[in-house]
Amino acid sequence: MKSLIKFLHTLPGVGAATLLILSIPFIAMQFTPEVNWSAGDFIIMGILIFATGSAYVLLTRYTPNFIQRAAYGAAIGTTFLMVWANLAVGLIGGGPHAGNLMYIGVVAVVIIGTFFSGFTAKGLELTMFAAAIALVLVASVALLANMQSYPGSSVAEIIAVNAFFIFLYCIAGLLFRYVALQQAQAKTEG
Repeated sequence: MKSLIKFLHTLPGVGAATLLILSIPFIAMQFTPEVNWSAGDFIIMGILIFATGSAYVLLTRYTPNFIQRAAYGAAIGTTFLMVWANLAVGLIGGGPHAGNLMYIGVVAVVIIGTFFSGFTAKGLELTMFAAAIALVLVASVALLANMQSYPGSSVAEIIAVNAFFIFLYCIAGLLFRYVALQQAQAKTEG
């Protein structure tokens, strides 16, 4: 079991896990017409899963601290879930709407903030809180632009969906804050 976990924490392991995950809809397509993925769906989902797993592996490879690995997992997992849900059904309304493009800005905040943070816990804490603020702005713009009138959308849905992701980014930010405080305390003691 330990060797399997070690293997999954490598890029070939991420590739194998990606193929395993993608085999689920592929097999389901053989038995039910309810699952109908195109080649493009498999490519996009494969890229998304592999990129997410690779980011986690590369960022946590030399991280001995469990809380810091959990913080990375929360940040990367939240971003993955937000992108996946937006691609699958759209976070504003039921289907593709221009309002869903605003979430690209949130992903940009996460990516740019991560690089400008120098991958420090304090910088990543601020990045996660900046992503939460970006989601508040997305929800505000959506409501001010009357996007709740889109088919399959409502005020409650826009608020709930964005509040969910705000909560997850805040959890990641608080985990990074805890790591930053631990690191600061270790410096003062050392």
